[in-house]
This record gives sequence, C-alpha cells and structure tokens, in this order.
Amino acid sequence: MTPTPHRALAVAAVAVAVALAAPAAPRASAQPAACAANGFCEDFESQTGTTPAGRWTTAVANCSGTGTATVDTTMAHGGTKSVRITGKAGYCNHAFVGTSLSGLPSGGDLYTRLWVRHTTALPAQHVTFAALRDTNDNGKDLRMGGQNKALQWNRESDDATLPAQSPAGVALSTPLPVNTWTCLEFRLDRTAGRLDTWVNGGLVTGLVVDGTPTQDVDQQWLNRGGWRPAPADLRLGWESYGEGDDTLWYDDVAVGTSRIGC
Repeated sequence: MTPTPHRALAVAAVAVAVALAAPAAPRASAQPAACAANGFCEDFESQTGTTPAGRWTTAVANCSGTGTATVDTTMAHGGTKSVRITGKAGYCNHAFVGTSLSGLPSGGDLYTRLWVRHTTALPAQHVTFAALRDTNDNGKDLRMGGQNKALQWNRESDDATLPAQSPAGVALSTPLPVNTWTCLEFRLDRTAGRLDTWVNGGLVTGLVVDGTPTQDVDQQWLNRGGWRPAPADLRLGWESYGEGDDTLWYDDVAVGTSRIGC
C-alpha cells in the first residue's frame, strides 16, 4: 500500500531522529609510523608542547635565523600532529629537528622512511631538507635536498652531487610534489658505500649509487673512492644557500636495518 503524504513525512521524521540519536561510527584510527627491527619510529603524537622534545632537538650547526621548527596540529599525515619547518632563504636560516642514531647497529644497511609535505616547488639553487652527520667524513653532512628544481643528494665535504647537475642528470631525478604528502625512502649500505632512493615506492634512477660509475648519475660521486658513510644523526628541516623560502611538514618517520616501505 502506498503511504499517504502525511505517513511518509512521519516515517522520514522518525528515520532522521533515529539517525541523529545513533552514535557516530568511529573514525578509523591513523596508522602510526611503522617500526622496524633494530630501529625506531616517530609519529609525533606523544609530543606535548610546540617545541620538539624527547629524542628530538632543534639544535643547528653553524648558524640560525628566522627559520623555525615546531610541533604542529594543523597538518598531519597520520594522527593529529607533525613537525612543521618554516624555512627561510639565506644560509644562516638553518631550522632542523634532529635525533641521534647511536642506538642502531653499525655497518650494513640503514633504511629511513619519512613522509614530507611542502608548499613551494624546489628552486634552481641548492637547498637541503634532510641531513646526516657522517663520522667517516670528518663530521661533514650527507645532505638530501634539491637543485635545478629536482631532488638531489649532496656531500658537504667535496660538494659532490647525485645526480650530476647536468641536464641529463637532472632529468633522471624528480621534483618533490607540493601540497601533498610524499613518501621518501632511502637505503645507505654503510659497508659497501651504496645508496638507493625511492619516492612513493618507486626507485629514482638518478638517486642511486651502485658502485659502478655512471655518467650523469654517480660518476662524480664515486670519483672519490672509499666512500663508506657512518651517519651519527638524522635531521629534518631546511637550509638554503641562496633563494628559497619553503614551509614543510614531516611525519611518520621510521629508521631501521630493513626496508620499512610506504
């Protein structure tokens, strides 16, 4: 039997009332940073203030300026918190959060996975957004960042770049997408002196040191033989050597001796 208009309205009203009275379905909880054996993970959810604490410090090398590193609740990859870097142009505007790697096994593979989001495309000039102090290279930094608008690795001690900053080399790298979360992974083989880099799960051809010199990729990097990195820390932030303001968020960081994945 077809309900009368009044009956239909009554049924609809009851349905609305039931829906309003019913408890809301729980939201799926955010996935924490994956933890690997012999490593650590960090999703920043346990941070209680705006200044990074616990295993994280905001000390910077050389000099600092108006750049800042804070715990942020306005943007997160998972959960409700991340670390925000307000990066400013100019060499003396270093802003980083860092943590020691002293508790990890030495030698062999070291894997790092992090999620990063930023607002401004990588500039033509050199910038750094992640760094590791290499105790096998007189404490100089192994730096991940950008140049010529694409991702690159840079060795502070001799300014070698990966890939070479030729047009062919840059074309074998990739930009860092803006206004979206990007999964960055890298593997350092500390015993053999090898390096692999993945963006959103895909290996980036121009960001690989495989031990065999390849023109426009790792030939320059391998010109200095015997590179065997021994990173003592991991720092995430912003360092500009000329142009380049950027705002970045880091979340769900994981470090270990096996690949963690996105």
